[in-house]
Amino acid sequence: MKIAHLILTHANPSQLERLIESLAHPDADFYIHVDLKANIETFLPLANKHVFFVHNRIKVYWGAYSIVQATMNSFYEILASRKKYDYVNLLSGQDYPLKSVESIHDFFEHHKGKAFMDALLIDTEWREALPRLRKYHFANYHFKGRYVLEKTLNLVTPRRKMPNKLIPVGRSQWFTMTLKHIRYIIEYLQKYPEVQKFFELTWGADEIIFQTILYNSPYREDIVNDSLRYIDWSEGKASPKIFTIKDLPALVQSGKLFARKFTLRDSSELLDALDKAE
Repeated sequence: MKIAHLILTHANPSQLERLIESLAHPDADFYIHVDLKANIETFLPLANKHVFFVHNRIKVYWGAYSIVQATMNSFYEILASRKKYDYVNLLSGQDYPLKSVESIHDFFEHHKGKAFMDALLIDTEWREALPRLRKYHFANYHFKGRYVLEKTLNLVTPRRKMPNKLIPVGRSQWFTMTLKHIRYIIEYLQKYPEVQKFFELTWGADEIIFQTILYNSPYREDIVNDSLRYIDWSEGKASPKIFTIKDLPALVQSGKLFARKFTLRDSSELLDALDKAE
């Protein structure tokens, strides 16, 4: 079971190093996209025969299509390696495994060909995401007056409609899928550039675009509506809760393979405990 862990990060090379060490395995490689706004030099000492840095880096902004583009750029480089990975596992630099690396590889060995992602129907199960699709958003652009233009445009134009009659699904941006699924997504966006243009004007497109393309494809039956991540949004903030040692029981009992979010400042004791859990 050969896995390519794709990690999007922008800071804290020490935390990234710990994440890589926790998932190190003879059949695991790591592809690291470091936000172009960050100094990559502090990360480069982590490179080795299993750790590669994505060359085509871009500046990533919260809620913007740039997150999707960073992921796509990384997909291209994983495919260019010509290595026959069974799975690509998308992580952030603030994720951490909840199971041993042996258990993780064994899990995917027994679930070959599946795509693990949150795929809630936006029209019925995740309706709070509807304004993202129906209104214009300029999070991916940086010019003076963009918020005024965005507001004006949404006042005077009809609400947007999904291109290609796509049924939108999504929730969390994090997923684990096969190279077959990734190739399909890339080829779909190349064939239908209007879909990319639509999502370039969608806030939080990274939480919708990949799931939606796969859900509306011949591979819908491959989708398991579970990202395998434990994320706690109970604080009601724009970002999920940062876990501490107090969260150890909930994390261990979650049954998930991964969790976010962690920091070395707040979570070091917890990370030590997780390392000893299995």
